[in-house]
Amino acid sequence: MEKKSFLKPRTISSIKDFVCVVPALLFLAVFTYYPIGKLIQISFTDWNLLNATWNYVGLENWEWLFNGSGTRHLLNSLRVTILYSIGELSVTLIGGLVFALIFNRMSRTFSVMRAVVFVPRYVAMSSAAVVFLWILNTDTGILNYLLEKVGLPAVDWLGNRNTALISVLMLTGWRAVGYGMMIYLSAMIGISKDYYEAASLDGATSVQKFWKITLPLLSPTTLFLFVTTFISSMKVFQSVDILTQGGPYRSTEVFVYKIYLYAMEDFRMDRASVVAIAFFVLLLAVTALTFKVSQNSVHYDA
Repeated sequence: MEKKSFLKPRTISSIKDFVCVVPALLFLAVFTYYPIGKLIQISFTDWNLLNATWNYVGLENWEWLFNGSGTRHLLNSLRVTILYSIGELSVTLIGGLVFALIFNRMSRTFSVMRAVVFVPRYVAMSSAAVVFLWILNTDTGILNYLLEKVGLPAVDWLGNRNTALISVLMLTGWRAVGYGMMIYLSAMIGISKDYYEAASLDGATSVQKFWKITLPLLSPTTLFLFVTTFISSMKVFQSVDILTQGGPYRSTEVFVYKIYLYAMEDFRMDRASVVAIAFFVLLLAVTALTFKVSQNSVHYDA
């Protein structure tokens, strides 16, 4: 005689589904949520890597963040990071859209050209940064060599506070524009040709089709690229670390690099933790605000 199960089939299925996601939950708990909790704990201590012990100091680090000596430097890092983000967003969104419109042809020649633009995305940032150190070198760099060939003076790309951040954006833009292009191209393929045929019957020009059909139907893609690019640009570190180390005169000292300096050069893990938490809250707030503002301007008809 077969034994009857006290659990309903649906309950058994739910248990099986839960068991399948347990490894992922454990992974997140160990490598994401536990570090976040530890970070919050450290922010209430005076943990200095030069000392063997630490103590809880309450809100002392938070008072330092908003009212202490580090406020001016943090505001400078926030300003630099915002300027950098604006630059990377412009290159990715505008440049990617322009390249997508140019290369939106299903032919072998255009496929090769798309691949040429997109390949830099696969180059490791560290390797690309080393190459750009040579390209932007004041004395032996190929960029200054080309400028001199056309009669223009050489530029101290990485040593001048007016051009250092632009130099970092050159590297970032070279790697990011192909990614934006491919995302926009994928979205363009999904737009029904019926819209364009109906617009042609009404006598619409190519420019009118772009503004009235292509651009509105690409709004979900634009929102996706804006959010992902904004978050990645605000977290820029490696290119700055290799090219400029935050200089000259803190002109490229972005927020994440400032956190690194607090932790690894000043050995103040407590202050680094406070700044990291504030930075996380800022990113979360801006991302949520972006989704809120874009609700009435994003179309999902494509």
